[in-house]
Amino acid sequence: MAGEIDSIQQAQMRALLGPNAVQGKMENAPVSRSENPVEGPSFSDTLKESIEEVNRLQMEAAEAQEALVTGESRDVHNTIIAMQKADVSFKMMMEVRNKIVDAYKEVMRMQV
Repeated sequence: MAGEIDSIQQAQMRALLGPNAVQGKMENAPVSRSENPVEGPSFSDTLKESIEEVNRLQMEAAEAQEALVTGESRDVHNTIIAMQKADVSFKMMMEVRNKIVDAYKEVMRMQV
């Protein structure tokens, strides 16, 4: 189960930061906007999609819990997996948010 959670975290990090970020590679990262314009989704679009994915996982976990409690489902194993996926994705989202806030604070401390 720990391996499954690690692969989920890596997939979510790839979705947030790009395919090379998980391995620590930034080979394709643009040097500046004027030299290499960024193509693809913007940071805000990527962040919005990631938040929507976390919300979707939270909703699926809630539905699985409700089905288990009401007796519609007897699948405890998949319910726990759905809950763990939602928990891990939420924790990762919070860590990404913390890093964004830290980066913002660092930029605000810079003197011009």
